[in-house]
Amino acid sequence: MKRFFDSELETFRSDLLRMGEVSIRQVREAIKALVEGDIGLADQVIAADDELDELEKRIDTEAIRYMNLRAPIATELRLVIVGMKASHDLERVGDEATSIAKRAIRLASEPPLKPYVDIPRMAAIAIEMLRDALECFVHADKEKAIAVVKRDKEVDAINKQLYRELSSFMVETPATTTRALELMFISKSLERIADHATNIAEEMVFLYDAQDIRHDESLKKFGKVD
Repeated sequence: MKRFFDSELETFRSDLLRMGEVSIRQVREAIKALVEGDIGLADQVIAADDELDELEKRIDTEAIRYMNLRAPIATELRLVIVGMKASHDLERVGDEATSIAKRAIRLASEPPLKPYVDIPRMAAIAIEMLRDALECFVHADKEKAIAVVKRDKEVDAINKQLYRELSSFMVETPATTTRALELMFISKSLERIADHATNIAEEMVFLYDAQDIRHDESLKKFGKVD
């Protein structure tokens, strides 16, 4: 993909990478706000969501303009299409981070239901998946992209384990129901963030290998689960 770094595509590429950086920061800070009960930080996460929305719109505009003016060749066409799809996933990551931040605010006034161990661990995996998927965009690393897809099962497993544990809390101590439900929704948001990272990784395989691995049953041998 020699023309990948043409000046006309550089802004598009830079905006997408910037969007990735912002989305990762949003997730990291939302979880920090939860663990530390930091309402101010949670408010910052919520306010910063507009930046991701603007970047997504800018990327779409740049992609459409490029396709209209330059009649891109196949590799460049894949680049702009994949970039648009990835930006949508990153915008959704920002939405999930905002949801976590809002729940962190509601939980800040309550004593922790349990030590925050599983949720930060899920977040760390999801963030690493996002970072690795975006590195694939820069380095054309198909194997790393496949590795991201494989890691999705780790987050799914923690989410299921936490759901069972929190369900037990609600049954045994009904007074914990509100806090348990908030943590369930936060866990689900992290599972969705990992799904978005997986989507991006799958698109990177398509970008560099022209191979569509979405919904491919053979991926189960790599450990991906639905």
